[in-house]
Amino acid sequence: MKLLVTGGCGFIGSNFIRYWMEKYPKDSIVNVDKMTYAANPKNLEGIKGDLNTVEMDINNPSIETHISWSDIIVHFAAESHVDNSITNAEEFIKTNVQGTYNLLRLAQKHNKRFHHVSTDEVFGSLALDSKEKFNEKTPYDPKNPYSATKAASDHLVRAFFNTYGLPITISNCSNNFGPYQNKEKLLPKAISNLLEGKKVPIYGKGENIRDWLYVGDHCLAIDLIIEKGTPGETYCIGGMTEDITNIELIQMLVKSLQTLRSINVDDPIEFVEDRKGHDQKYAVDFSKAGEELGYCPQFDIKDNLEATIKWYGENEWFWKDK
Repeated sequence: MKLLVTGGCGFIGSNFIRYWMEKYPKDSIVNVDKMTYAANPKNLEGIKGDLNTVEMDINNPSIETHISWSDIIVHFAAESHVDNSITNAEEFIKTNVQGTYNLLRLAQKHNKRFHHVSTDEVFGSLALDSKEKFNEKTPYDPKNPYSATKAASDHLVRAFFNTYGLPITISNCSNNFGPYQNKEKLLPKAISNLLEGKKVPIYGKGENIRDWLYVGDHCLAIDLIIEKGTPGETYCIGGMTEDITNIELIQMLVKSLQTLRSINVDDPIEFVEDRKGHDQKYAVDFSKAGEELGYCPQFDIKDNLEATIKWYGENEWFWKDK
């Protein structure tokens, strides 16, 4: 199979390429990446197989050459940091909306399979005491510019299926963590800060709840969607079954770090001013993916946290002095 991967030098995209080339070594991948601050070509070093990385904006019409070559487009490329979208949403609109449209129109021209990687943030926010979970039928209710642009891209993808019959699938995933994640996100920032003897900044009171998905489990889910997913369908992909607050997660992280690395940080948590419009809770019902695709997270949060800590501890080149 020939895959066009967008954003493959970023966090989830690079993990997916590593996963895919290891499992399917005879396949070929062209990775198109704009090489923004969140991309790092070193994320793909050491990968064996037919992999070609091209520096290119997904809005560039020249991407048609790679689309016409491919059997399937796996679309990761996105501006994804909520804080940045609050400061300036323009790049989010250009990449997440206009860029996705450019890919879709060219995929439609060449009738290519298209998998769109999206987020559970398009569904908005649940109350902290809510027992509900997001699922494929949850109405969209994005609360910030980032999630609004991802919602727009989801709607465009579905429109190309309904209007043109383009064979698409969508996955709405929960918060990912694992190797190669940019230091701007909560867990890599927390790990790197603690390793350097710094405090971990936490928004508000740390009561916000997220569904945490290990990136390896996410890659498995996308593989299953490509293999078994029904064109036109959406699949919610989560990693947890029980609620955990941000403060509980960081406390768990501190405990694991103290065990694995023998660090001793007094009073390691620093509460900072809350993010504007901060979503309170995300929770994902991934039973459809389980029933239709056979998806199930492979490890629990504790094991995956420890694996992530070990990776950052052994790969200071990725985060130190950045």
